[in-house]
Amino acid sequence: MKQVQRFYATCPRGLESSLVEELSELGASKVSRERGGVSFQGEWAIAYRANLRSRLAGRILWQVAKGEYRNETDLYQQASDLPWWDWFGTQQSFKIRVTSIESPLKSINFAALRVKDAICDAFRNQYDARPDVELVNPDVTLHLILRRKEFFLYIDTSGEALFKRGYRVKDVEAPLRENLAAGIIHLTGWKPDLPLLDPMCGSGTFLAEAGMMAVHRFPGLGRDFAFQQLLNFDSKLWQQELKTATNAQTDPKGLQLYGRDRESRAIETSRTNLKSIDLFKYVTLDKMDSAQGKAPAEKGIIVCNPPYGERLSDKKILKGVYERWGKRLKQDFGGWTAWILTSDEELPKGLGMTPGRVVNLFNGALAVKLYRFDIHPR
Repeated sequence: MKQVQRFYATCPRGLESSLVEELSELGASKVSRERGGVSFQGEWAIAYRANLRSRLAGRILWQVAKGEYRNETDLYQQASDLPWWDWFGTQQSFKIRVTSIESPLKSINFAALRVKDAICDAFRNQYDARPDVELVNPDVTLHLILRRKEFFLYIDTSGEALFKRGYRVKDVEAPLRENLAAGIIHLTGWKPDLPLLDPMCGSGTFLAEAGMMAVHRFPGLGRDFAFQQLLNFDSKLWQQELKTATNAQTDPKGLQLYGRDRESRAIETSRTNLKSIDLFKYVTLDKMDSAQGKAPAEKGIIVCNPPYGERLSDKKILKGVYERWGKRLKQDFGGWTAWILTSDEELPKGLGMTPGRVVNLFNGALAVKLYRFDIHPR
């Protein structure tokens, strides 16, 4: 367990630099930004810690092989040489996920089949038995990444995606992924001593993520991980990481989190979700249109994921919403900074302000932009 391992953490595109910073703070070494994720090294403790504490990562993958290939036979031969029985047994199940990035192979499904055959044949040669393939709920998930000349083979140490925190007891339409919300808050530079307002709070994702940051509640507390199914799992080391993370929780004084929404259903949804993780006591929720209500403090951070308006009729309505909201911001929120996430480049113009910064991000497969507006006092 003291041997240095290679890992790869996935994340929403656009948050790679933030994830580099987070993993470095957690103690990872040789942290390197890549498209859609971050590679890093460390002993197994860092993999446990990253799964438990990372707010930005989607999965933590353990690299078990890397090599060059020309065809499926090359993949089979190199996968056959790996000591799979050191990592999982014949009584466990597995599946293979494949990602192709400019791979010359005609069928990535056939490539996955050959790697599966290599694993099963290796087990048969060693024990005269083989693990089963299970596509729905396997004990072990392998990730095969095929590039133009190189392949990477990973074992998923996370299991269920890390952005699934478990606090969404209720939901609204098209909710924001939790790790993207956490990444956006990181980009704003918000700190717990500064008021934070979401004027269109929906299911309360921004409020929940900010609250968890403020109380030092780590996202992985209270869930299981795939690395616990591996034969090289170190239970003692894991318990140490778990104890340290649990003891880090605090009860901050003076935390100011505010959520507003024009829909009663959204306010109720936010309330339910925040109560599920004991954060509601830190949050003030009000049923209120974004164009109503004054600033709750002299300065602070506004972070918001307004409806994108996919239909033309919706965009006409949203244009008016932005215009009324912009007037309210300029009238009552001088000294605040607003961060607005949208996939529509025209709607933010309705605020009547010039963005000081624009960050390109992805909400799932959807390209979005995060706009920063510094609101100057009148």
